Amino acid sequence: MLKHGILGLLRHREMTGYEVMEVFRDSLSFFWTAQTSQIYRELNNLETRGFATSRIEPQDGRPDRRVYAITEVGRTELQAWLARPFTRQAREPLLMKTFFMGALAPEDAAQHFAELEAFCQHFYEGLSAADTAVTHYTPAAAHDLDPLFWEMTVDYGRRYTQMIAEWSHDCQVRLAQARSLEEGSVRHRGESSLAHPA
Repeated sequence: MLKHGILGLLRHREMTGYEVMEVFRDSLSFFWTAQTSQIYRELNNLETRGFATSRIEPQDGRPDRRVYAITEVGRTELQAWLARPFTRQAREPLLMKTFFMGALAPEDAAQHFAELEAFCQHFYEGLSAADTAVTHYTPAAAHDLDPLFWEMTVDYGRRYTQMIAEWSHDCQVRLAQARSLEEGSVRHRGESSLAHPA
């Protein structure tokens, strides 16, 4: 998937590895993580496979730059990937952990959901930077409709993050209700044993 992300970025213009990393940070990093070393490694792989080419660009008084460009083979690969039907991966670490969270103390589980809610709220607020990035990169768009799809991506991020935040809050409420019922049941059993001593 990372290779297609980088091909998508190179579709707009030729870039050095550093520029790819910068644009990645300003755009794709909101929904896809990659280390700098991974990006450079993938650029090398793209060139080896013929999806990209590179050239050395001399600079006065500074080190030479290696500039990458997408090839026609790379454009074909990107378009083929984009044309494939959407698929939903049946892997969700968050839900796997939630399913087995009964192994934790209730207060620890509640803390997990509280931290997730706080993270989502922080991420939601940070998406204003994504709006700024869309505006900043719009003049460099390879196609007039590109910014529209960028806005759709940001909108998805907002809706998804808001949904997870609301779900996390609801999980905390339900845990608090369950703990309250359990404490009431324990208290009731204790009172019953005092009323009816053995």
